[in-house]
Amino acid sequence: MNEQDDVILRNGMVEEQLIPRGIGDGKVLAAMRKAPRHLFTSGKSLENSYADYPLPVGEGQTISQPYMVALMTQCLELKGGEKVLEIGTGSGYQAAILAEIAKEVYSVERYDTLAQKAQVILDGLGYKNIKIRTGDGTEGWNEFAPYDGIIVTAGAPSVPEPLIEQLAEHGRLIIPVGGPFGQELLLIRKNQGEFTQEIICGCTFVPLVGKYGWQE
Repeated sequence: MNEQDDVILRNGMVEEQLIPRGIGDGKVLAAMRKAPRHLFTSGKSLENSYADYPLPVGEGQTISQPYMVALMTQCLELKGGEKVLEIGTGSGYQAAILAEIAKEVYSVERYDTLAQKAQVILDGLGYKNIKIRTGDGTEGWNEFAPYDGIIVTAGAPSVPEPLIEQLAEHGRLIIPVGGPFGQELLLIRKNQGEFTQEIICGCTFVPLVGKYGWQE
């Protein structure tokens, strides 16, 4: 791989896929320019790694298209210094994007094979502010709660109650909710103990399986 080609494709991804579609958060754009997405795409070609579609990463899971990663991250409105929970580590790419902005990232992955592989890649890139564990993501990660932001990268039939409970005051939760073949991306905000909900867009994610999600 030519490193210069990687940089060109990464910048092209930002300029052609993200900015024209409303991604304007400078911290998100900088993170998307920096994180080497091709390292998280299971041996796909350089061009495929930065293309505008999701890709399989094993165990029936996917790495989301770049635009969706950027959109969901932008919805959290991270300024730096936050503690973020990610449900569905997958390849680790979304965690890397979050770690470029937030102070601490905690990520829960259902499949141990994916969790271990992601950990190796993230460690190799020098990320020190990401913790990964294998478990039921619908139960969150109560040990380190509350979280300023929670991002769920799989589609749920409804919003898992533990995730609501683990959201900090003024926190934001972004999650796809709907049927197994199509969802609405919901942004939930917590202010003074009250929750508001906004529909961001339609989307399609793999199912969120667990106690408070889809059953196997």
